[in-house]
Amino acid sequence: MREYLLYSNGEFTESASKRTFESINPFNQEVVARVARAGIEDAQRAIGAARIAFDKGLWPSMSREERSALLKSVSDKINDQKADLEQLEVEDSGGTIRKVKEDLYLSARAMSYFSKLAVMELKEPIDGLSKPGFSQNFLVREPVGVVAAIIPWNFPLKMAIWKLGPALAAGNTVVLKPSELTPMTAMELAKIVHAVGFPPGVVNIIPGFGDDVGEELAKNPMVDKVSFTGSTAVGKRVMSLASESLKKCTLECGGKSANIVLDDADLDIAVDGALYAIFYHQGQCCEAGTRLFLPEKLHDDFLSRIVEKTKKMRLGDPKAVTTDLGPVISAKQRDRVVGYIKSGIEQGAKLVVGGSAPRTPDLKNGFFIEPTIFTNVENTMKIAQEEIFGPVLSVIKYKTVEEAIQKANDTVYGLGGGVWSKDNEKAMAVARQLRAGTVWINEWHLISEKAPFGGYKQSGIGREFGIEGLREYTETKHLHIDEVGTREKKFWYDTVIPKE
Repeated sequence: MREYLLYSNGEFTESASKRTFESINPFNQEVVARVARAGIEDAQRAIGAARIAFDKGLWPSMSREERSALLKSVSDKINDQKADLEQLEVEDSGGTIRKVKEDLYLSARAMSYFSKLAVMELKEPIDGLSKPGFSQNFLVREPVGVVAAIIPWNFPLKMAIWKLGPALAAGNTVVLKPSELTPMTAMELAKIVHAVGFPPGVVNIIPGFGDDVGEELAKNPMVDKVSFTGSTAVGKRVMSLASESLKKCTLECGGKSANIVLDDADLDIAVDGALYAIFYHQGQCCEAGTRLFLPEKLHDDFLSRIVEKTKKMRLGDPKAVTTDLGPVISAKQRDRVVGYIKSGIEQGAKLVVGGSAPRTPDLKNGFFIEPTIFTNVENTMKIAQEEIFGPVLSVIKYKTVEEAIQKANDTVYGLGGGVWSKDNEKAMAVARQLRAGTVWINEWHLISEKAPFGGYKQSGIGREFGIEGLREYTETKHLHIDEVGTREKKFWYDTVIPKE
């Protein structure tokens, strides 16, 4: 069992209260780590350290190239330690080793990309002002200041990198709160940050709970921006608290993504793609393809194929390469998913596969849910409207493409979506009508650190990744440089200055 301390102001310390909490392996309920539990006092200390580091520390005076080198060093260290980090991530999150290996690769790649963004000069000329030729004008982007980053439990290391990378590349200082359910790789990241030599206070990582630490980060007036990923309900609370000091917010929240199969789709790839869209990481993805829209003429064949493959999926030890689905994150989440399955049955949907928490000897200690598919789903049912965050697929039959689009958009969410067709032009026409921040054509889950990611409607505010994501961590300033030179030529002053 590993033990972790808070990382604040360049030091590893106990929490002010000396309290700790345990991190539990969702596969067997073994305690895998004992972690210092941050409280409000610890959050305030970390925020204060980040404030000083930004206002008076070494970080603002470092060159872009120096900051870039530190970020690249983090990427290199992740690669050096990937074998250990993979095992910790599997134990902490229940993600399968096949999935986690990909996560580690993508985490290092993302940080390497952000290190390249760090050297960019965020300055653009502005043309067309009211008196052309008399001045130079520029748009410059400057770091926003102290960033509070709050991440969920489903992709612990990747989410930490996705927050830290662009915030630091833009020149900010950060206080990161990992989820209390999956703190281990974030705390290993703290060790990496310390080892490569970030100045004190630039990166602070304090594991704790949302009702005290999370709320303090959101409302503390010394924080300039909150970057949050999590449920829509909590995102609303974060935004409300942040509004007290009008701090900037980036919110990446829930989803109920529509996966539309057109009548000319290649079923060999679309069936596997639909399975990947919903059952990847046990359905614990904000943009999972939870609603599958099938045309009437393909419905029965498609459903038969997807059910047959679902029945062959292997639940088991996430460390085994043969395991297709691991456990969900906790008993609470398992029970929540079971509750949604019950509601689907009660509201008249037809359960065609799965639907329970298995109790076989090899799985009885884990938080498992069988991969579950409902058909005869109405778009108004709870299982079609509310985010379940588990391996539950709602299949909805449609007659016309217009009907599919209308129902796809009939939700408070708008994070992801997908279209399957052999005709890219036809698929693109459908994709353009979906009210979602990312739409895949003949694909799913392929998110790039180079492409903006975020949601419409109640799926969030702002974007992460790419240049758009970097800009979210900046303030915009207009610089006007006079080129007139003499008072005599500033004739516009005469509109207010008394004539002698």
